Amino acid sequence: MESSGPGGRCPVQEQRARWERKRACTARELLETERRYQEQLGLVATYFLGILKAKGTLRPPERQALFGSWELIYGASQELLPYLEGGYWGQGLEGFCRHLELYTQFAANTERSQITLQEQLKKNKRFRRFVRLQEGRPEFGGLQLQDLLSLPLQRLQQYENLFVALAENTGPNSPDQKQLTRAARLVSETVQRVHTIGQKQKNDQHLRRVQALLSGRQAKGLTSGRWFLRQGWLLVVPPHGEPRPRIFFLFSDVLLMAKPRPPLHLLQSGTFACRALYPMAQCQLRRVFGHSGGPCGGLLSLSFPHEKLLLMSTDQEELSRWYHSLTSAINSQKN
Repeated sequence: MESSGPGGRCPVQEQRARWERKRACTARELLETERRYQEQLGLVATYFLGILKAKGTLRPPERQALFGSWELIYGASQELLPYLEGGYWGQGLEGFCRHLELYTQFAANTERSQITLQEQLKKNKRFRRFVRLQEGRPEFGGLQLQDLLSLPLQRLQQYENLFVALAENTGPNSPDQKQLTRAARLVSETVQRVHTIGQKQKNDQHLRRVQALLSGRQAKGLTSGRWFLRQGWLLVVPPHGEPRPRIFFLFSDVLLMAKPRPPLHLLQSGTFACRALYPMAQCQLRRVFGHSGGPCGGLLSLSFPHEKLLLMSTDQEELSRWYHSLTSAINSQKN
């Protein structure tokens, strides 16, 4: 039997009332934003995909590369919305989760989509004119096609926030509580997979960029399969003589030291020659000085089985960033 507190208030009833208010608010937000999202999906499907198909401005492979699973995602939203409008939250979200793989596929195609868009805008005059014309429609509110193509992944993050809030504010005795909890878990797992895909795509972009900066036979394949952490200029302090500036590229497993090619080099001006590759698993790192955060910079000592590096920077904050990145790389090799 539920007991009332002072003034006739029952804690259990108050909790249920709070759940109901938050649930109703979240459900309303999910419904309203889904209507808007579906409208945007439909506008792109009509004014971009549909017309491109009809006119043949892009060949089918290019169209598929650009839009990926857009039409299937649109269909999934069309299937979900009637359930939300009817108040069948558990049933609707449970059914929608069968389509979450479409968002994973869409994320995996993002880089290919961006490359295709830039290539076609650059070399396909008909497509360039078409895109500018469609982007000028008032329905798109000034958004460019590149912005519109990011909508599904933005919506996936909103789904996670709303699904989780809906599940958390549904009482344990509600008939759709299990369905909502499962839907929240599945969408959160999908968001994590999409995040991992995005991280790998960004890393691949960094690796290609760094590989393009390196030249010479020693540089071939140096970045393959690695995770990029940071790059920058540091001064190498030799046992005798003046410090020498070198550019360093830090990956999860190695530290690469390089020096610039001569500006007048016939074929490789603007690139860097690899001078050394240091395994982070064998590195012992310590700060020689530069702990105080003052303006005088600092010095890092990196010890390897057959060599010792002293790296200096006049920028205290930059040196601290390098110290933390190197520490992270060393620790990752111990796990």
